Amino acid sequence: MSTRDIIIKPVNDKAGRKVFVDLGRAFSAREPHAVPQLRSEQMELIDPNKNPFFGHAIVQLFLAYEDGQPVGRITAHIDKLGLEMSEEQGFGPGTGNFGYFDAEDETIAQALLAHAESWLKNQGMTRVLGPISMSIWEEPGLLVKGQDHAPMIMMGHDPAHYRGWIEGAGYAPAKSLLTYDLQIVPDFPPLVRRIVQSGERNERIRIRPIDKSRWEEEVRTVLHILNDAWSDNWGFVPFTPQEIAYAGKKLKPVIHPRLNYIAEVDGRPVAFMMTLPDVNKVLLRTGGRLFPFGWFNMLRWLRKPTGSDMRVPLMGVLKEMQNSRMASQLAFMMIEQIRQNAIGHYKSTRAEIGWILDDNQGMVAIADMIGSKINREYVIFEKSLS
Repeated sequence: MSTRDIIIKPVNDKAGRKVFVDLGRAFSAREPHAVPQLRSEQMELIDPNKNPFFGHAIVQLFLAYEDGQPVGRITAHIDKLGLEMSEEQGFGPGTGNFGYFDAEDETIAQALLAHAESWLKNQGMTRVLGPISMSIWEEPGLLVKGQDHAPMIMMGHDPAHYRGWIEGAGYAPAKSLLTYDLQIVPDFPPLVRRIVQSGERNERIRIRPIDKSRWEEEVRTVLHILNDAWSDNWGFVPFTPQEIAYAGKKLKPVIHPRLNYIAEVDGRPVAFMMTLPDVNKVLLRTGGRLFPFGWFNMLRWLRKPTGSDMRVPLMGVLKEMQNSRMASQLAFMMIEQIRQNAIGHYKSTRAEIGWILDDNQGMVAIADMIGSKINREYVIFEKSLS
């Protein structure tokens, strides 16, 4: 019986990164509900000269070859900011990651995972979390529930069998991340409406849209709230000013003031909610390509994404307020204002909220109270390397 000759090579140049991205796109194209993303954006995310994540991370990309053909890919990476966190929060000293995981079969998958683990051990790591591709703020976790429908903007989509391959390599679930489906046309339950109305009568509270004429200032405000609000969450790694500026530049075209709000109490910003129209529906129509006609479709959609589903990827309330009744009130007020605008101005009917940590009781309670239902689950796995 012959032994398979699987060769794993590091990727260290632009040509290799092109193969890495195109292989991932080929795997994605096989999945019935996957959405083709912009290739240029995918190239930029793994370019150390463009993605500011590389400013605080050590990253190595790998490609697996068999019979001269690429048959799998993976990254091994270490977020140096994550090493400074406590292990109870997910990362911590000695914790590395794998991500961008794709393989033709389980044998190749096991070889890739073993190779990534060996690289991490040689870097002094004693534990691995994954898949995280590559920053925790980008695409964390493996999709284990929800393969039967398309992902929304900035969400990963993985074949169901990848879970068995990862667990077969000795990994166990560390944390689940949930997304919630919400039909937004029906009014919220009476209790939620009363909470919102009470807040509207409170003269201390102001719910205002993002002001894009003061974009950089608004971005800094959101960064401050985000890093404070999420600082005790599992998986938290500080979002750096360079990363928020990068994300702000990328997201600005899809940020619409009627969908993104900041809450102020006594004139001080204390909470925010980000809502993004789902560009994936446009990418499905264009096949993830901007040429020759994709630009026209994209620009028209960006001006007014009528009929789009909406995703709430991020929200936060300053930590000092999180155990107060006002915290949930502010969240409900922003959700209701955005819901009304999404329906009235953009003719939307559906939204998704997430990711939400499965043990984030406050956010899970809010999701339950507005009638949303879990429709997708992502799992981050862990394994000891000692």
